[in-house]
Amino acid sequence: MALYDILKTLYPGCRSPQVQLLQLALTRAGYPAAADGVFGPKTAAALKSFQADYGLAPDGVAGPRTYRALLPFMTGYIRYAVKPGDTMWKLSWMYKTRIEAIRTANPEVAPVAMRIGQMLTIPLGFDVVPDSIRFTSTVLAFCADGLAARYPFINSGWAGTSVMGRRLHLLSMGSGSTRVFYNAAHHANEWITTPLVMRFLEEYAEAYASGGTIFDQDARALFEKTTLLLMPMVNPDGVDLVTGELDSGTDYDRARALGENYPDIRFPLGWKANINGVDLNLQYPAGWENAREIKFSQGFTKPGPRDYVGAAPLSQPESRAVYDLTRSNNFSLTISFHTQGKVIYWKYLDFEPKNSYEIAQKFSAVSGYAVEETPYASGYAGYKDWFISSYDRPGYTVEAGEGVSPLPLTQFPAIYRDCLGILVTGMAP
Repeated sequence: MALYDILKTLYPGCRSPQVQLLQLALTRAGYPAAADGVFGPKTAAALKSFQADYGLAPDGVAGPRTYRALLPFMTGYIRYAVKPGDTMWKLSWMYKTRIEAIRTANPEVAPVAMRIGQMLTIPLGFDVVPDSIRFTSTVLAFCADGLAARYPFINSGWAGTSVMGRRLHLLSMGSGSTRVFYNAAHHANEWITTPLVMRFLEEYAEAYASGGTIFDQDARALFEKTTLLLMPMVNPDGVDLVTGELDSGTDYDRARALGENYPDIRFPLGWKANINGVDLNLQYPAGWENAREIKFSQGFTKPGPRDYVGAAPLSQPESRAVYDLTRSNNFSLTISFHTQGKVIYWKYLDFEPKNSYEIAQKFSAVSGYAVEETPYASGYAGYKDWFISSYDRPGYTVEAGEGVSPLPLTQFPAIYRDCLGILVTGMAP
């Protein structure tokens, strides 16, 4: 199946995150369309112009043939067969990109001895990871593909699948013996943490490729010391529900019915759980029974938008995948990114792994976030809690940004600025 096969056919009048992705791709291709998620007359006109210029019927409908032509502007690269007379300089001029970017994407290709017909990956002249559109499981799939193509030293795979069969993407980078694990979007309406960690991965990869620095750290030294594993979206089904990617069908109807059990919680914007109505960050075997007692006393006794602990620990495929991944690795440190509050949680009960508080203070110094102990009502059955209690190693929850989740994308630049030092320091504490 081609990557673009996951996209729906879009018509004028459609409203969805996939319309935003279409608008982003058109803008990158040189046909500006405001990324508002509304397929209006201006988007239709931009699409028709693109179709006409690319030899497609200018019908203003985004379907498989149009997506095939737009694919490079979603992933950030094209595949190109070398022709007589081609040089890397010529290709960089043709595609408005840098020779160094082409060399990075094709480490096995000798620049002065390219063979006719040889296939090259040509990175295009824009960043892969967007910060102007809602981040869905579809957007993540395109970004993971694009980063792995542009930076072959990034390994891209998946650690399992969600309730609905969506991939739980897993990316890794580095060759060092120290292994750290960052995860994001355990909670559906905290999806802004996904572009946070993905933007970091892209900037880190570029710094490594160019021999540069990231947050004043030598990227190549980090690479050689530390292996970073990254699960950027633990809860893809829930994220798609909150962002509007999932807006119909059996799973949507079931989620809406579960939401009606808790009418005071906004649907779908207040949804934190997976599509089964289970809170994935209350699924880990660290005081799960305590979490159950606390949440039941608060009225969360059945599946719904938030705070239901499930029938048993690790009963959901997403939490089980994170658990199994952790069990199969020797992580020295983990960070779970959530929203909101500008807080760093570092402790579970009386467990205080060696240097964990000192590292938390370093995180605070580079971010301005406060270091606090987890409130009692939220202090059990989280991933951080299980990791600390099982391995006696530093594990953290970082609550990024401020306000009511889902946080608006207007906060993204500030969130990234604040958290960049945490992301880098976590690999070399």
